[in-house]
Amino acid sequence: MIIDLKNLLDEKADRYNSVEFIETDPISIPHMFSKKEDIEIAAFLIAIIAWGQRNTIIRNGKRLMDWMQNSPFDFILNFSEKDLDPFKKFVHRTFNGIDCEYFMWALKNIYQKYGSLENAFFEDSYPPTENPRQAIINFRRLFFSLNPLNRTQKHIADPSKNASAKRINMFLRWMVRKDNKGVDFGIWQKIKPSQLVCPLDTHSGRVARKLGILKRNSDDWKAVVELTENLSLFDPYDPIRYDFALFGMGVFEKF
Repeated sequence: MIIDLKNLLDEKADRYNSVEFIETDPISIPHMFSKKEDIEIAAFLIAIIAWGQRNTIIRNGKRLMDWMQNSPFDFILNFSEKDLDPFKKFVHRTFNGIDCEYFMWALKNIYQKYGSLENAFFEDSYPPTENPRQAIINFRRLFFSLNPLNRTQKHIADPSKNASAKRINMFLRWMVRKDNKGVDFGIWQKIKPSQLVCPLDTHSGRVARKLGILKRNSDDWKAVVELTENLSLFDPYDPIRYDFALFGMGVFEKF
């Protein structure tokens, strides 16, 4: 049974971890760039708005990149207050212009102080056996240190309140995982793929429960840890590659 399940997950992971799916996925936005800083800024912003219809997410992501002159890193370092006028009118579901404007200033603050998002998330001495829970909590505190409105703070989930933090964990997968498939970027080196946790949403959670690798009913951080621990039984070095299998089966196959 376990062998059959591993074979199924391996097959589906290989199928959906493919460049063929990039064009219709939000990850297509950071794939527009080659510089590390451009990639991580574009990936972070598109991950933050990655809920709802995929074509709408991609369209709004491209709009953000256009307003940044398709040079996110240069824009973040050098924008003026007036340059933010278009962003003040941005709307993607509940993420609006107030939120968008704050995110620009918060990113500027991080790059001025830390030089990269990777440095802001993980110190060089980050424990090699620790998952990103505390790193996300610390990053969230740093990101919102410029005192935004409460409504803006809801756009980065808080694992200290048992949130699954799906979009941030998806962003971390993009940045940390590296293979020969051409989907994830693998441009961050300060933690290993084995330290990542699985992005969990209604699709992947439904599939995981049907497969018997997730028992917890709530899609929260405890469920994220449970699912990741079970996936680690199949691949302890890169358990999160099975995110492709769970998401693909849930979205494209309606498993």
